[in-house]
Parts: sequence; structure tokens; C-alpha cells
Amino acid sequence: MDFKDYYAVLGVSESASPEEIKKSYRKLARKYHPDVSKEKNADSQFKDLGEAYEVLKDPEKRTEYDQLRKYNVREDGSFQPPPGWQSASGFGRGGYTEADARQFSEFFEEIFGGGRGGYSSQGFRGGHDFRQSNRMRGEDVHARLALFLEEVFHGCEKQVSFMVHEADDRGRIVSRSKHLKVKIPAGMRDGQHLRLKGQGSPGVGGSEAGDLLIEVELAPHPLFSVEGRDVMVTVPVTPWEAALGASVTVPTVGSKVSVKVPKGSSSGRKLRLKGKGLPGKYPGDQIVILQIVMPEHHSDAAATLYEKLAEAEKQFNPRSKLHV
Repeated sequence: MDFKDYYAVLGVSESASPEEIKKSYRKLARKYHPDVSKEKNADSQFKDLGEAYEVLKDPEKRTEYDQLRKYNVREDGSFQPPPGWQSASGFGRGGYTEADARQFSEFFEEIFGGGRGGYSSQGFRGGHDFRQSNRMRGEDVHARLALFLEEVFHGCEKQVSFMVHEADDRGRIVSRSKHLKVKIPAGMRDGQHLRLKGQGSPGVGGSEAGDLLIEVELAPHPLFSVEGRDVMVTVPVTPWEAALGASVTVPTVGSKVSVKVPKGSSSGRKLRLKGKGLPGKYPGDQIVILQIVMPEHHSDAAATLYEKLAEAEKQFNPRSKLHV
């Protein structure tokens, strides 16, 4: 029996939200409705859409489908449910009945019950214990963890909450909440994953549990931005500091340092502080971006000095490369 990819049928990703699934279904259902569509395969497409939506709109059916999709699709694209498989969700949701379901594919009936499967609604054929008759590694679980830059820089301990899926004695897949204290090592980058072995969903039939994969999500910082392991900071300097050179105090994630502004610096010039970025085997750097800032108000004495400077430097044209 061939496997049916319901996500592909609806044109959505595996991580699509219920709202995205509903929106895509409505759009495609209007396109392929047999009463209005001029597509040659409108009738079969419409049935496939209804079948896919029946599964993916229902959280329990979707969970079961995802579990089977991950572990029971063969390399040639064929599919066979595990021995003694029985859906915990069944029919009767969203206006569909078993009579309606007979219009769906053999693939659908094999997973969720119906006329062809031959599985009892009270248990498994032959009275086998699902956990003993089928061995299956637990699924990996993905979670996101938002962290402040200071937490990433120094390392921290955080509590993570997530859902795991497990099979009960009758093979029904159920969800439960799990909470775990996790030590985040210093130097984790935005988007980097931390894998915790065996902390995902439990395995079936004595098989090993899946892993927990935590994706680090770096919260925006009021002063710093991060590119890879480098930390960027924009530092304002006065026109005379940029012109004459100066030593200015610059913040870093872990402290403050004195930085020498080279004489004749322009706005946008970058100064590199080696090893002041995110820690790690190869620590990042801190990039200081100079920004020349003018005073909001000038004294008469300052205005006079600017006039003298303009006269002394009148040959300088900062727009010469613009050919204007």
C-alpha cells in the first residue's frame, strides 16, 4: 500500500498551524469542487483534499499520522502499519461518519479504522499487547528556548516544558507534558540546537527513547546584535574625537573596555575587539561600529570654529565619488 502525504495534498509544511491548514483546504476545495471546477481530475482531487483535511485538522489524528509517517514509511514509498495498530481517534469528528469514511482511500481506513481494516474497536486482533508485538524507537521532540544575550554569554540553567507522545497498553498514542531542567552551555548561538539523549518520547516495546532537541532563540538586545559568534555594538563619538583620535569607554557583554578611536575615523568604521564575542572553542570578536554624532545645539564659539574649519578644508569634497 502506498503512503499518502497529506501535507503535500494540502500544500502545507509539516509544521503548519491549524489556521494555515484550514486556509489552504478552503482555497483548494473551492478550486477542485466538482460543481465548479474545470480541472480534469477535480473529483479525485476534491476527495483527497477532504481526506487530508479530516486527518490534519484533528490534533489526535494528526499526532497518530505523524508518528506513523515518521517510522513506518519504507524506502520505496510503501506503507504498512505496525502489528496490532489501532487508532485512538477513530471517526465521528468534524461531521464525518464511518459511512463517509468509506469514500476515503484504503490508506485512510488502514490507519483510522473502517470497513476494510478488520480491527476491532475494542482492542487488537488476536489479543496481542502492542508494546510486546511492536518495537519502535521513541520520536525526537523539538522545543524552542528564548534566551537573553547575557544568559548565552555566561551559560545558565533553564526549565523547559514540552509534550511527548507515547503508546498505552492498547497501542493508542497519547500525549503528556514533560518538564526538564536544562543546563545551557556558554556560547550557544541563535538557531543552534542542543541535543539531550533519551529525553524525547518513550520508545515502544523496550526500544530506546527519542531525543530532545532544543533550539536556542536569542532575544533582541537594546545595545548588541549578534552575527555568528561576533557581537556588534554601535558606539557614538563626537566629530572632534573622530578627527583627532580619542580613547572611549565601550560596553561589552561581560564588562567595559577602553578603546582607542584612530585619528581621522569616519562614521561606520569598524574596530575589532579580539575574543570579546561569544565564548567557545573559537571565541568570537566584538565589532565596534563608530557613529559620529553632532551636538543638537552649538555655542557661538563652536559655530565660529566650524566656519574656520570649513574655510581651511574647502578643497575637501566628500561627494566627489558621486560625480556631482
